[in-house]
Amino acid sequence: MTGYVYMTASQKRGTIYIGVTNDLGRRMPEHKSGKGAGFTSRYGVQRLVWYEEFFDVTDAIQREKSLKRWPRQWKIELIEKTNPE
Repeated sequence: MTGYVYMTASQKRGTIYIGVTNDLGRRMPEHKSGKGAGFTSRYGVQRLVWYEEFFDVTDAIQREKSLKRWPRQWKIELIEKTNPE
C-alpha cells in the first residue's frame, strides 16, 4: 500500500508537524477541519509544505521516524530545498 510522509507548518519557519498517511488527499482536509492529531489544530499547522511518496507505507513510517529525530534546521532546509516559499 502506498504511503506518504509529510510536513505541515503554521507559517514560514513556524511550527512544524510531521505525519504519515496512506491518503494525503484525505488527510489534509482532516487536519484543516480539526480531525485527527490535536497538535495540528492546537498549533495551527495546516499548511502542507513538503511530502514524499513511498511504494510501501512501512517505508513511509520509517522515514517519518527518521525525520522526527532530525534537528529543526535540517527540516527547514529540506522544506526550503523543494518549496522555497
